[in-house]
Amino acid sequence: MSATDRLGKDPPAEHSWPRRIVLNARATLTTLLRAPRQPAVAWPDTAKLLFAAAVTIAVVIATMFMLDAWSVRQARGLPAALLTAAGRFTNLGKSGYFLWPLGVLMLMLAALYSPSLARFWRGILAAWAVRIGFVFVAIGLPSLFDTIIKNMIGRARPFVVTGPDVWAYAPFTWHPRYASFPSGHATTAFAALVAIGAIFPQARALMWIYAVLIALSRVVITAHHPSDVIGGAIVGAVGAVMVRNWFADRRLGFSVATDGSVRAMPGPSFRRIIKAVARRLHSA
Repeated sequence: MSATDRLGKDPPAEHSWPRRIVLNARATLTTLLRAPRQPAVAWPDTAKLLFAAAVTIAVVIATMFMLDAWSVRQARGLPAALLTAAGRFTNLGKSGYFLWPLGVLMLMLAALYSPSLARFWRGILAAWAVRIGFVFVAIGLPSLFDTIIKNMIGRARPFVVTGPDVWAYAPFTWHPRYASFPSGHATTAFAALVAIGAIFPQARALMWIYAVLIALSRVVITAHHPSDVIGGAIVGAVGAVMVRNWFADRRLGFSVATDGSVRAMPGPSFRRIIKAVARRLHSA
């Protein structure tokens, strides 16, 4: 793939690694903000989007009425060992567990990418940068949106007020006790499910288990109501799909078929790299 070209103009070879990070980051942002290419991703029409939104709202409201109060009451009676295990596992749903390692990897790749490298290795670095950058953005943007919208809504967490009052709201409070809907952990988990699954389809089954368990753990430890995690799952999944389509429209890690469907481009697998290196050594 021409991934080296997709990061923009190569920085001069004499630049130091901090300068290379800045130049490569600037070129990457320019690439992400460029106009879409043709064919573009086929989005659902307005009628289908409105119908999906109406169904989603109906499901969330029905869950608030029928399940929220009952479920958090039941969670209070679960065995202590299960509550302890859920409390430990639920921390794995924090976005920082994904964003910090991915951010460090992106900086390392930006520092390594230089025209002094052979074109082959620049292509490998650029291909990995595109994919790691996609996962970072696909998790980071929905998580940021969730953080803003949940504080604007201001729904109280379970038992913050007297009893499991599912209709207690204090909009624009900007306090963790009133930041229940949607669940940030569920947003992160389902965004990671979509993003990582888009790049590595083999990991989808494992990511489904992870995402569902994170969502359940939030209810088990009474940090959220069921409707909160449903809302978070929708925000995370839809947000990650939108980021994937944005990348696909610009041919970054994904391609768009003539019918508008999105497909992941073949990545730089270790087997493919070893074969390419062997061919180069043989021809040398």
